[in-house]
Amino acid sequence: MPRIFGINIPDNKKILYSLPYIYGVGLSTSKVILRSAKVSEDKLAKDLTADELNKIQKIIETGYKIEGDLRKEISQNIKRLKEIGSWHGSRHSRKLPIHGRTKTNSRTTRGNVRKTMGSGRKPAGEKT
Repeated sequence: MPRIFGINIPDNKKILYSLPYIYGVGLSTSKVILRSAKVSEDKLAKDLTADELNKIQKIIETGYKIEGDLRKEISQNIKRLKEIGSWHGSRHSRKLPIHGRTKTNSRTTRGNVRKTMGSGRKPAGEKT
């Protein structure tokens, strides 16, 4: 099982789909990395040579933020938003959704609270 930056990459998958197991590397980034390393996308991860693994690792190391550094940067950005009191920061601190239709999408976080008139009704067969 090949290891890149301490992450075990699955053996029996194509390297194109194995690289996104690294935090910060997605499918499109994986394509770019493999193209610049001149490694075939169809190759299985277990078939890679040590030289090819080193090329991939060097490209990721020089050009991309991954794993711990990326997680730290994201958490610092969220902390900054909370400190300046922005709307996004307050949503983060209350663990509510930040983007999109926040009234209905936050039901899971709020405990499935429904505030419309007929939503809490009992079925017609039961006594009220």
